[in-house]
Amino acid sequence: MKLLPRALFSVAVLLAGLCIPGHLVAAQTSNATIAPQKVIIDTDIGDDIDDAFAIALALSSPRVQVLGITTAFGDTALRARLAARFLTETGHASIPVYAGPPTPAPSIFSQRRYAEQFPARAWPDAVSFILDQIRHAPGQVTLICIAPLSNVGALLERDPATFRKLRRVVMMGGSIHRGYGDLGYLPDHGPDAEWNIAQDIPAAKSLFASAVPVYMMPLDSTQLKLDEVMRDQLFSQGTRMTDNLALLYQQWTNATSNPTPTLFDAMAVADVLDPSLCPTTPMHVEVDDQGFTRVTPGAPNVHVCLNSDSDLFFHFYFRTVLKLKEHKPDTR
Repeated sequence: MKLLPRALFSVAVLLAGLCIPGHLVAAQTSNATIAPQKVIIDTDIGDDIDDAFAIALALSSPRVQVLGITTAFGDTALRARLAARFLTETGHASIPVYAGPPTPAPSIFSQRRYAEQFPARAWPDAVSFILDQIRHAPGQVTLICIAPLSNVGALLERDPATFRKLRRVVMMGGSIHRGYGDLGYLPDHGPDAEWNIAQDIPAAKSLFASAVPVYMMPLDSTQLKLDEVMRDQLFSQGTRMTDNLALLYQQWTNATSNPTPTLFDAMAVADVLDPSLCPTTPMHVEVDDQGFTRVTPGAPNVHVCLNSDSDLFFHFYFRTVLKLKEHKPDTR
């Protein structure tokens, strides 16, 4: 199965009001009157740059109520400082931040300077916060996991019964048919042990066996490249959100010598906002001891998005983050 290649398009035209496909407009129109979904975002913000882009998408949409940001994996306190500064700088300081248990972790922490310019303090416990929110609104909270699953493992160890009262988990993780670098233009080399799964294999196994509805955005559908044309257009908008994304991007690219971000994590948020962007297939998926997500016989335990259209994704992303109105196609 191949990704639809992303045609070159003018983001300037997009910003001026390019029409988007009718089925996407219909989905957005029908969602407009629905009460915002309660979400918690569990993130390892600070290493790669896609976490910041994912959080920006959630903050910019009226379709979700972000109950809190929780940090996972590695130096969770420094990640919390980064998240708190990002929220403050973009006008969302009222959203609370919590730190999960720190873990030994290989980490470049490319956005350290941004984080360290926010005051250090003791951060409240992420695991307790998530459990409290589930108890307060059982069956209503979606946990968006865009990090290794260290906090999920801690939740399942501490109170599996409460964890099972989540509405669902939407996660970026796994690899079914395509691995890193399989963009659909050349023959795929096959699945890889994806980072978020491989960093805490026991937690991933526990999640997939938990009976909580899991929606998985694997490498197959999340290798979305924010190219130079789109970056220039986004970063030139001069909003608080885009200015902070530009600053974080610059620190990330300086640390990694990589000019082009892949917005893996943003697809997990996009799926919560508009599921038509990444339709899912029910599958029975198991995590092996090397961190591979294997499709095996059995009753479905995961809903997996195997393909996405990057044109649709980036239209949706720009219009949401820049708070642009959608335009229905002219049917005359």
